[in-house]
Amino acid sequence: MVYKVIGIMSGSSLDGVDIAYVELQEQQVTQRQGSRSWGFAILQAKTEAYSAEWRLRLAGAPGLSAREWLLLHAEYGRYLGERVNAFIEEYGLQFRVQLIASHGHTSFHDPARRMTAQLGDGAAIAAATRINVVSDLRAMDVALGGQGAPIVPIGERLLLPGYDLYLNLGGIANISLQRDDRFLAFDVCPANRVLNALATLEGRPYDEGGSLAKTGRLDPELLQKLNALPYYALPYPKSLANEVGTETVLPMVRQAMTDRRLSAADALRTYTEHIAAQVSLAAEQLLPGATPGRKPAMARNVPEGRMLVTGGGAHNDFLVDQIRRRLDVEVTVPEEMLVDYKEALVMALIGVLRWREENNVLASVTGASRDSIGGAVWIGQEA
Repeated sequence: MVYKVIGIMSGSSLDGVDIAYVELQEQQVTQRQGSRSWGFAILQAKTEAYSAEWRLRLAGAPGLSAREWLLLHAEYGRYLGERVNAFIEEYGLQFRVQLIASHGHTSFHDPARRMTAQLGDGAAIAAATRINVVSDLRAMDVALGGQGAPIVPIGERLLLPGYDLYLNLGGIANISLQRDDRFLAFDVCPANRVLNALATLEGRPYDEGGSLAKTGRLDPELLQKLNALPYYALPYPKSLANEVGTETVLPMVRQAMTDRRLSAADALRTYTEHIAAQVSLAAEQLLPGATPGRKPAMARNVPEGRMLVTGGGAHNDFLVDQIRRRLDVEVTVPEEMLVDYKEALVMALIGVLRWREENNVLASVTGASRDSIGGAVWIGQEA
């Protein structure tokens, strides 16, 4: 059966909302993990850049009162619905879209207390578009004691076979392992959210290709402090809240810039090295010889394997080169459409699996008590 779905993803980097119209086709039914059972095509896609006002409102959402947050939740849902309507109009997709799957924008994530919250009311999206919607994709897993993250690995398993490791370089970097019957994943470290904030010090929205970082000098003291953050010593499964990058990491970097007169390029160079170091450490934990719940050893070159790199950071050539330098694996950056819209594509698949009442979040990844069918369904049309 073929499904034509719109997937919506808003990441922690706050650059915009990704909208992808995709075709998903079940190809075969198999119980063996890692084998491909779904085909896909990204037919149309675009990133709707946030205005300065929306960036500020989304970034400031954790500080709102409960009433203000819920008002923003409803308003942002209507905003997403309007963006989808404009997307449908632009690409002539009227009466073609069967389902919308929306991740929303994470503003709270506290799995230790079994709570996660994404802005973007699914009911508001369904009301605006008159199309059925799946939203609140992480809530069930968190309620079952899981981290609620990463949730993308189900898509990597079903859509993108043939790799040992999957690295997504978004606002937060996360890594997944697929090998035989093992599928494990966790958040690695803050990534683009920090790099983009540092690039703005030079009047740039982001460090294109890593060109600024490449000219900077490494600050060993800052790098040592970053690598010593307590999160990195925790066993997996584990996940990061968005505010770790903005409230913990960025103040550390800015203090070092003040204390030792580091330039923005120096800070970018050092933080790029930090991301590469933590990716190397994460890969070492996941590849053969590592077991769930172990604490990390010192990073070193890992055994041979294949890694697929996607997300906005995959366009950062300097960052990808630093990762390649540290890892004895084949690092592949795919075509641009998949780099930029993999997460929106996977949200579409998660929505279809929810609609079919099939598991769409993996407990082996999140640490939940079981695999689960995550997502709230909102019917956009009258019965």
